Amino acid sequence: MLKEYFLETVEQAVRETAKKGLLGQMNGSEEWALQGEVPKNTEFGDFAVNVSSLARYARLSPVQIAQTLAENINKKEFEINVTAGFINFKLHNTLLNNILTEVLEKKSDYAKNNLGGGQKVILEYVSANPTGPFHIGHGRWAAMGSALANVMKYSGYDVYQEFYINDAGSQIQKLGKSLYIRILKELGVNIDFPSDEEEAKNYYTGEYLIPVAKEFIQTEKEKADKIKSDYKGSFDDENLKYLSKYARLKMLSNQKALLENFHTHFDNYFSELTLHESGQVKECIEKLDKLGVLYEKDGALWFASSKYGDDQDRVIKKSDGAYTYLTADIAYHYNKLQRGFDTLLNIWGADHHGYIPRMRASIEVLGYNPNSLEVLLGQLVNLVMNGEQVRMGKRTKMITLDELIEDVGVDATRYWMIMRSIDTTLDFDIDLAKSKTDENPVFYVQYAHARACSILRHAISEKYDIINNEVQSAQSIETKFNNLKSEDFNIIWNESDEKSKETTKKLILKLEEYKSVVQNSAKHRSPYLLTKYLQELASSFHQFYTFSKVLVEDKSLMTARLAIVKAVTIILKSAMDIIAVSAPERM
Repeated sequence: MLKEYFLETVEQAVRETAKKGLLGQMNGSEEWALQGEVPKNTEFGDFAVNVSSLARYARLSPVQIAQTLAENINKKEFEINVTAGFINFKLHNTLLNNILTEVLEKKSDYAKNNLGGGQKVILEYVSANPTGPFHIGHGRWAAMGSALANVMKYSGYDVYQEFYINDAGSQIQKLGKSLYIRILKELGVNIDFPSDEEEAKNYYTGEYLIPVAKEFIQTEKEKADKIKSDYKGSFDDENLKYLSKYARLKMLSNQKALLENFHTHFDNYFSELTLHESGQVKECIEKLDKLGVLYEKDGALWFASSKYGDDQDRVIKKSDGAYTYLTADIAYHYNKLQRGFDTLLNIWGADHHGYIPRMRASIEVLGYNPNSLEVLLGQLVNLVMNGEQVRMGKRTKMITLDELIEDVGVDATRYWMIMRSIDTTLDFDIDLAKSKTDENPVFYVQYAHARACSILRHAISEKYDIINNEVQSAQSIETKFNNLKSEDFNIIWNESDEKSKETTKKLILKLEEYKSVVQNSAKHRSPYLLTKYLQELASSFHQFYTFSKVLVEDKSLMTARLAIVKAVTIILKSAMDIIAVSAPERM
């Protein structure tokens, strides 16, 4: 990674010159840090390192420090100039050529790295109740989580993706009762949900259960008839238990199908119910009790989490004997740790902020590193239509994730859900996401890939043959690209058109930047950096195409520029594969 390479070059020069006594009062034992950047004015150079912060140690002016360091740096593949406290690096063409040959050689593995070092990570996200359709917030977690898993795997992490099914507790019985009513209504029974608002809270009154009821009646006719005949003004316990299980499995099946369609694959769906049925929740409580961190108060059982960083103690068993949500969550995270994962990475809604210290407290008490828990807190998604935010209230129909995908498409929905940092609110402009204009980010990026592919397709026609004046196949051109050497790109820099050379250089440097973008996305758990990069790469490619004609008479120049176009398709597709958005070859 060039930016890091030049930063390390300057840092090494600082250490060496300080030891030699050439940096004023610096002796090499000081603690300091430098910043690398890309100059806004490209005339200064391609990369710059600001050494002004060293002035306090050296007791020299920033320009003196920069000049001294510049004189002590071995200039092999670059030139150096000094501006104030900045050391500016201007790359030689050979270094730029090497970038292209490396992309063409490594292809989709160009930016693959071992940042994670095989660290075992369990990434839990979406994790919803199987009681209804996903809302658009779930869509953001699904897109973010799956893209994050992909970029972390690409960066050497061993990532295991898990969906935690919240299928224990009263909500499943509420679901069963709701389906019960829908089935009876479909069978002609005079029954409806309670009109009282408080009583209605004990049911799921959404229309999404109507097709489930119809399917049940069609596929399990005998059972449906029995449910109708057994109904005497109240729910039969056996039928309710059956319908609760049926509804839970049906809703979960629908959720799984939607996630797969949304390019979101989980290695495991972990049922909360199994924690209770297997006795793991009870065993976890017993372990906490033996560790002396539980006590009784007001008839309830409390966890002394405040001793471990929480702002207050927490109830884990209520006075009526029922467990709190926290209890099963502690047992679940203990289960993860027992499975040997090094990092427990969760994506939660921002309203779970206060949940983090209590979970870390439980992890510490159970004998593990509390910092093994990492939580990304996701902000809300606002839908925008006709330039105005869609207001969702109790009397307004909620737009579900499957409805949004049907309207906008998988690619656009995923891209928009990923393209902002997870800790910021996302405004999802539905009209713009569906548009086929450059203002739509996903269209802009996909069009860049399609345009590059179109150029390559034209190159194999008889009119634009590039080898021996014969009609060539795509495979023969690929072979030509694979055999290109660094010096074959020198012809690009011999052109007289300065704008062409400028935009070509900018494009090549943007291709090289992919390495650092991938690593930063994985390291900082920020897949949105990839969408930002894709926009910039697409822009650089369009500029290159504007000022550099690719299909020209000079065969050597055409081959070199076609190879650049090929490199663009490689990097665009690699980044789009990571965020699981398609890279069309035609649009």
